[in-house]
Amino acid sequence: MSGQEAVRQELATLRDAIENARSMPMSASAVVNRQEILDTLARLEAGFAESCEDAAAVLAQRDAVISEGEASAAEIVRQATLEQERLVSDTEVFRLAQRASDEALASSRTEAEGLRAEADAYVEQRLANFEHTLDRTLGEVRRGIANLSGQSAFDQPDDVLPVEPQAG
Repeated sequence: MSGQEAVRQELATLRDAIENARSMPMSASAVVNRQEILDTLARLEAGFAESCEDAAAVLAQRDAVISEGEASAAEIVRQATLEQERLVSDTEVFRLAQRASDEALASSRTEAEGLRAEADAYVEQRLANFEHTLDRTLGEVRRGIANLSGQSAFDQPDDVLPVEPQAG
């Protein structure tokens, strides 16, 4: 039985001894067995002392539990802070990497557009040169055809004129 239960039981015994004591006629006083009451009070004091010791042990245990809980909470907060810093760092690294990636992509696109413009200009220039060369060659071919047509008229004797075909 715990100290607290022993104290309650002794108080109940004391109350019972007083309630059942022989009353004095014409008075509110009662006759009680002194030794019985003193023994009950002694047991009550012992039980009360035991209850106080139990309470002190519980308080000491409580302080240890609170201390342990506070240390555990401090460690949890420390770990959470470290995790938060890691996550923030990871997020910042991701943002920096994303920014670098976006810059590299924009630079690549600008460079590709420049190369495309240079290639288009080169092809356009080459085609223009080719067109010019073809125009000159075509002019030469036309002059050659004209000369050939004119030569055949000069190759014949002067008294013979070329005959034009008649529609027929």
